[in-house]
Order: sequence, then C-alpha cells, then structure tokens
Amino acid sequence: MTLVRTTARERMVLARDASRQIGLLGDDKKASLLRAIADAIEADAAAIVAANADDLARGERDGLAPGLLDRLRLDEARVGALAGAVRDAAALPDPVGRVLDERVIAGGVTLTKVSVPLGVVGSIYEARPNVTVDIAALALRSGNAVVLRGGTAAAASNAELVRVMREALAAEGVDPEAIQTLDDEGRDGARELMHARGLIDVLVPRGSAQLIETVVTESTVPVIETGAGVVHIFLDETARADWAADIAVNAKAQRPSVCNSVETILVHRDAAERLIPDVAAALAAAGVTIHGDETVGALAPGVVPATEADWATEYLTLDVAMKVVDDLDDALAHIRTYSTHHTESILTADEANAERFLAEVDSAVVMVNASTRFTDGGEFGFGAEVGISTQKLHARGPMGLPELTSTKWLARGAGQVRA
Repeated sequence: MTLVRTTARERMVLARDASRQIGLLGDDKKASLLRAIADAIEADAAAIVAANADDLARGERDGLAPGLLDRLRLDEARVGALAGAVRDAAALPDPVGRVLDERVIAGGVTLTKVSVPLGVVGSIYEARPNVTVDIAALALRSGNAVVLRGGTAAAASNAELVRVMREALAAEGVDPEAIQTLDDEGRDGARELMHARGLIDVLVPRGSAQLIETVVTESTVPVIETGAGVVHIFLDETARADWAADIAVNAKAQRPSVCNSVETILVHRDAAERLIPDVAAALAAAGVTIHGDETVGALAPGVVPATEADWATEYLTLDVAMKVVDDLDDALAHIRTYSTHHTESILTADEANAERFLAEVDSAVVMVNASTRFTDGGEFGFGAEVGISTQKLHARGPMGLPELTSTKWLARGAGQVRA
C-alpha cells in the first residue's frame, strides 16, 4: 500500500474520521487486528531489518551517540520481540466498556460510568522504531487511531513498519487511515501535531528531556508527560552485598540507553566500606565508569571525580554517579533534589526503612530490593507501553491500555424532569 501524499492536517483529519470506526470495534475484532499486525511484522522482518540498516548507517555517518544507535537498532530478534509484544497486547482484556461506577439519582435516573477510547492519540519520539509499533498496537487495542512523528533518525524503519501495519489493517477490512505518520513532514509535522487541538485528543512525547520539554511547553493539545530517567538506587546500611552488586550491574549495564537504567547510586555511610569496593568492581567489570565523590574515590580505583552536574545527569551510557550519604534522610533529600520522578529503589533488610522509602519517595515507581529495569510496560504485564508517565494527572508510571481510555457517563431515564 502506497501512502498518498497529503498534508499533515489532512492526515490528522483522516485519522479522526477513522477513529470513529476503530472506536466501535468489538473486543474480538481489535484482538484479531493486532494478531494480523504481529503476523505481518514477522512476515516482513527481512524488509524491516534492511530499512533499519539504512537508518543505522546514516546514524553512524551523522555521529549518533552509541546509546541512541542502540535504541534505533532492529535485528531479527528485536523484530520478533515487537511482534510478540503486539500479540501480548492482543491477549489483554479490552479496556473499553468497563463499568466504573453505577448509581441511581433522585427521580430514578440510572447513571453508569464506562470507559471509552480517547479518540486520536499522537506521539512525538526519537530514534525508537519499537515505539512506532508499541503505540500503534496499544492505541488500536484501546479503540483509538494514532498519528506518529518518529524522527528522522528512524525514518526508513518507521516508514516500513507503518506500511506493514496499514496493510494489515486494510487486509482485515479496517480503515488503514487509523495509523498515520508525519515523519516526512520533519519539524513542521511535529509543530502541526502539537497544535492540532480538535484533531488530536492527547499527545505523548518520548525521548530526550529537551524534546519532552518542548512538547509540554509548546503544545495546545493535552499532553501526557513522559520524563527523563535520572533514576536512583539507595544502598541502605543493611543492604545485602551480593544483591547490591548484582542489582547495580543489572540496573546500569544490561541496557544503559533506556530510561529505567540507574544513573545515581547512593550508599549509606555506615555501609560504604562494606559495599562500595565490591559494587564498584562489579560495575567496572561490566565496563561502567563511576563518577564518584571523594569517599567513593578513596574506596575504589578508577573513579572519575563527580561534579554537581553528575547528580542531575541522565547518562544513557555506561556511566553512573555514586555518592555516599549520611543516612536514609540524606538519601531522601538527595532524591527530592535531583530525581525526575521516574523510578527509585532501595536495597535494605530494614522493613521500617523500606516502608519509609516507599511512602516518602515521590516517583512514578518506587521499589524495594529490585532492579529499576523492571519499570517497563512489558514487565508489568501490559504487553507494551505507550511511555512511562512522570506526571500525576490521569496516568502515572508505565502506560498501558487503561491509560488510553477516558470515561463517559450514560444516563437512562423514563421521562424524568428535574424538580
């Protein structure tokens, strides 16, 4: 299927029109759509990987950072994982039509509050072709159309993925205009999307702090803010040494380019001599550079002296900041100052400290004795995620199907008038 050349606004109007059909589809049909998309992605995996190779080659020529190249990369295994995430979303319960409240008001009118699709979901994101599939699949499963602006770095990959998904919709007898891309419009397309009030019901940015800030401040469309991940782990006085090393390495080195990777490790002063040498050695063995304060530098070799900027840095590389704090209160104060309210974890055997940490840390996800890498829609059982919201309105944390719905009150009467 060839995309007809239209303006950004015309495509958004087409998405709005298609959203009416998508919003009326039943559970079984929406699930079958996603299974068809998953099958099509697998069937065209070679073409998708070839298009991605073009993006990677261009990114390397343009000096794209290693972390962004990793986010951009699609191989056979990652394409298979994309299809698997779509099938997982297909198997989830339909979020539309849930009865959220029922009551009978004065005069005998019956009220029912139900979940309904948002309508048209827009997203602006960078160098993440997996987001193209994740957001489209979740939008369709929740009865929404979607308009995507995925960035020039992934232009070839995104174009191929959008083509595959639109053809799958058409083959299922569903309007393919429910999936739109504005990638070819460049920055003008992003601006049109941010100002398409009345055509786009909600806009979800994913990417750098600068991109998110631009979308939040410039949009006239309602925005669900996803945030940068200045993520913390606090090693409390009673933290187990083996857990501390294993979790620190997993949280930093398994995939450093993602927003749930740890960026700052705080260590209780009374545990510094016990924990820092082994944790630092494990991180160094995984290729991680530690930016540490004076105490950390005295306890581990090869530490780069930390500056004030390090505490606020989302590295997205094999770098981590490490600081010794006096106690739990000091750790909480540091997190309040530098956190982006994404994910924080405490490693401790002290139940009271664990409960204090859970209660007092104001982040979307707060953990005890676990790697921050678990903050993920797939790990949370959502199949995929639209993003990880760090705001407090409507949605917070990994966003799945329910976060792409709104509500409607249904009133059923029998001739009543208000007294």
